[in-house]
Amino acid sequence: MAFINLPKPWKISENQITPETVYYNRRSFLKGVVTTSIAASLIPLTGCQKSASQTALEATLNLPKIPNLKTSPKFSQVDRPITKEILAGQYNNFYEFGSTKKIWLNAQNLPTENWKVEVTGLVKNPKTYDIDDLKKKFPLEERIYRFRCVEAWSMVLPWVGFPMKALMAAVEPKSEAKFVSFTSFYDKEITTGPSFHLGYLPWPYKEGLTIEEMANDLAFFAVGIYGHDLPKQHGAPLRMVIPWKYGFKGAKSIVKVEFLKEKPATYWNTIDPNEYDFQANVNPAKPHPRWSQATEKFISTGPGLSWEIKETLPYNGYGEYVASLYS
Repeated sequence: MAFINLPKPWKISENQITPETVYYNRRSFLKGVVTTSIAASLIPLTGCQKSASQTALEATLNLPKIPNLKTSPKFSQVDRPITKEILAGQYNNFYEFGSTKKIWLNAQNLPTENWKVEVTGLVKNPKTYDIDDLKKKFPLEERIYRFRCVEAWSMVLPWVGFPMKALMAAVEPKSEAKFVSFTSFYDKEITTGPSFHLGYLPWPYKEGLTIEEMANDLAFFAVGIYGHDLPKQHGAPLRMVIPWKYGFKGAKSIVKVEFLKEKPATYWNTIDPNEYDFQANVNPAKPHPRWSQATEKFISTGPGLSWEIKETLPYNGYGEYVASLYS
């Protein structure tokens, strides 16, 4: 039987878009233009005088320090250097604010005051927390984790937050809860998303885990990074960090956590399940339909852009913690 490739309404042809917008469909990252695309999206950090854009970027990262912060002894050793903060702060995926990596300025429109997070569903103790409740109730620590994007670039980032299993212990999931859904902030007047095909995108952004994945020691809620509060471009004030999975599993700016009996629909899995499966574990042996996942471009230090080609590890190097979940 012949395979018929029906075009999806959310996809647009390559000749209709600019090189930057190609990022929306994750098309060009490994097609010979990686170097040009990354370099063009990063603000030059050389020279004697800062540009107005660089000054504005630095201001978004100049946030209150988190006091009495300790680094987790268990999750502090990574065999790569921590990515420079200025690079991590300007090179982001956050589709609610656009389709390119240069969303850091748009993301400053995110309203984070009086932030509430509803924890609901199949739990014995449903509760709505504000962000200060979460910071006070659950002891915060720094964890240095690898980050691996499905587009085949990577970083090492020092997140600040608390393990997801601490929230689970507080709300007590019922025995019938098998999955967890995480919903991001959405307001069509603020989180305008990409500038095309808005009607076809399944807002709000949602992600999901199994109950066992959420209870794993590695699963983390971040409220900060680099020792200070979380910048808006990183998903302030609360985001998921699941280091053994591809980065799109890390929903940003979370407003709802819901415990469910059935597997929830998630954003990228809804758009194209062939390319973005629900599980989405980092697996170098399983290529993306349009590129290999065997290696990655590791973005590390500055000034300016610097990267190395690295071998991708199964489960992003965290197999000892999570492989048993999938045996």
